[in-house]
Amino acid sequence: MATKKPAAKKQVSKTKKQVSKTKHLPGDTTLEEISRNVHFINHRFHSTSDNFWVLLTSDRHHDNPHCNQALEKKHLDEAKERNAVIIDYGDLFCAMQGKFDRRASKDDIRPEHQHGNYLDKLVSTATDFYAPYADNFAIMGPGNHETAMLKHHETNLTERLVERLNMATDSEIKTGGYSGWVKFKFWYGKKDIKHDETSPGSGVQKAMASVNLWYHHGYGGDAPVTKGTIQTGRQSVYVPDAHIVCTGHTHNEWIFPITRIRIKDSGLIYHDEQLHLKTPGYKEEYEDGYGGWHIERGGPPKPNGAMWLRFFWLKSTDPKTRGIQYEVTRAK
Repeated sequence: MATKKPAAKKQVSKTKKQVSKTKHLPGDTTLEEISRNVHFINHRFHSTSDNFWVLLTSDRHHDNPHCNQALEKKHLDEAKERNAVIIDYGDLFCAMQGKFDRRASKDDIRPEHQHGNYLDKLVSTATDFYAPYADNFAIMGPGNHETAMLKHHETNLTERLVERLNMATDSEIKTGGYSGWVKFKFWYGKKDIKHDETSPGSGVQKAMASVNLWYHHGYGGDAPVTKGTIQTGRQSVYVPDAHIVCTGHTHNEWIFPITRIRIKDSGLIYHDEQLHLKTPGYKEEYEDGYGGWHIERGGPPKPNGAMWLRFFWLKSTDPKTRGIQYEVTRAK
C-alpha cells in the first residue's frame, strides 16, 4: 500500500513582530511585562557614582501645531545621552482634526497631516519622530485623546504607534494602560541580572531594593485654584503601595509629597512619604493670548516640559538613608 508523505507545513509570513515579555533597555536594565498594566524595570548599579534616570512624560499633543516639538526633542536627546528610560502616560496625540470631528479646525492642523488618510499620517509622522528614541521608551499608555479615538473611530492610536515603532526599529516598547504600575527593582554589584524566563520577575539574586510607581493619565477639570492637588489625598488612600504617583491631563505641574505615619509588626512607629507628581506636557496653550478655546474660557498660561526621576545608590552607616534613594526634578 502506497504511503503518503506528510505535506510540508507552509511557512506563514508574519506581519507583526513577535514581541517577547522582556525588553533590554539602555545600560544594565531590563523591562518585564507582568500583565498589561504591570511592568517591572530591573536595574543594576555598578558603583555608587552611577545614576539611573527616568523621563516621565504626558500630554505631548505631538501633532498639534502648538506642540513645542523643539523642547520635546531636547528632552528626548537628553534621555538618550543619560541612557534614560522613558515612560509616557497618555495624550501623545491630539488627534482632533479628523473629517467628522466636530472640534476640527483648519487652523489647528499641521501641513504634514493635511491628507485624506489623516489618522494614518499621525501615526507615520510620529513613528519618524520617535524612532531614534525607541530603545529608550519603555511604556506608552493612552490618554483621553487616544481613548476618544478608539470610542468614536474604532482605532487605537497608541497600539498602532507602538507596533509601528517596534517594527521599524526592532524594539520592544510595551503598551501600558490608562493607569498602571511600574515596579523598579535594583541590584548592586558586577553580576549580570539573570531571570527565569518561565517566572517573570524572579532573579538568581534577590533584588536589594524596590520602588513602586503608579501612573494614571489623569481626570477632571483644570482646577485653577487647587491645580488638582486635592486628588493627592484621595490617591494616597486608594494606592497605598505606591511610593511615587504620577498623573497628567490638566497640563499643570507640581511635586507634592504626602507624609504618612506607619507602624511595623514590631510596634515601631515610623513615617514614610508618598511623592505625587503632575507632569505638564508640551502644548503651548496660551502663546500671545490672541485667541483659541483655552483663551476664551479664561485659561492661564501653562508650563511646558516633563519630570526627571533620578535613582542613585547611597552608601551610609545610617540604615535610614543607606541604599536606594531617588529625587525628582523638572525637565525644562
